[in-house]
Amino acid sequence: MNEITFTVEHCRETGGFVARWDDSPGRGGITTQGDSFAELEGMVADAVSGYFEPAERPCRVRLHFVEDPVVSLA
Repeated sequence: MNEITFTVEHCRETGGFVARWDDSPGRGGITTQGDSFAELEGMVADAVSGYFEPAERPCRVRLHFVEDPVVSLA
């Protein structure tokens, strides 16, 4: 497996982000969260490292945002 895709949603309770990836049926998956995009990136990397054996670990992780993030400039 070269790449997996996490679905990322804004968490209205914390203001951060929640990322989910589902493995094949019966094998579970990964759910993690971060208060900022930078924190989420680190949490996803850590969760992927913990879930997969080194030989099975994907080379890339894609983040698919359910809603496009908005950057406030004011």
